[in-house]
Amino acid sequence: MAAPETSVRPDALPRRSFVYRTLQAAGAEFAALGDAAVAIGFGRPVEAEIDRARVLGLADLSPLPRTGFKGAGAVEWLVGQGVEVGPDSNRAYTQTGGELAARLAPTEVLLLDGLAGTAALVGRLDKAWAWGAETPRKAIGYPVPRADSHAWFAVTGRHAPAMFAKLCGIDLRPSKFADGAIAQTSIAKMSGIVIRRDLGAVPGFYLLADSASAAYLWGCVADAMAEFAGAPVGLAALRRLAGDG
Repeated sequence: MAAPETSVRPDALPRRSFVYRTLQAAGAEFAALGDAAVAIGFGRPVEAEIDRARVLGLADLSPLPRTGFKGAGAVEWLVGQGVEVGPDSNRAYTQTGGELAARLAPTEVLLLDGLAGTAALVGRLDKAWAWGAETPRKAIGYPVPRADSHAWFAVTGRHAPAMFAKLCGIDLRPSKFADGAIAQTSIAKMSGIVIRRDLGAVPGFYLLADSASAAYLWGCVADAMAEFAGAPVGLAALRRLAGDG
């Protein structure tokens, strides 16, 4: 994977995080990822951020690609496109490129890119979807764009389940919430999606919620992390933990 361009201004690129000003205030350094600016680190050596992520880290993944498909025939269409989608809802299925196909309901799937952020699968699916010319038209669901509707954070580290206990009523301990499990629940008094996504041996969770409330949610999580000496971490540390960079 080619190293991203570093030391970019987030407001110089077409796309940026919903919380980029908060990230700037925390000392974030930004890199270009396609047409988006992503917080790649926070001014510390990547080894120090990896250590922090093993304890309790909060990363912003909102600039990474994502999409969704919903409706009758959506899952069958995705499977026909080579996406692995299992039979169980509230379960995330890992793809060969590191992406996740999160089955939120029998007829709804959320696609999250891998940490490399190449958009290989997400971009291909977005381009491939189209109604056929047959009559009646075959049911293939419909796209549900997610890049602007949902903020996407990652919470990592051994203290993550204890921290989440302050924000939601789901028991996220590893013995109760397996890798790939999904909870659609209330987080800090707002609706959200929690997906267990470990980074190697490090417990990890993806957190998705309404982008309009991204700053509020980031603040709530950061406040809940303080008890455990948690801190923001950049994408570079997460990639290293996952073996992607």
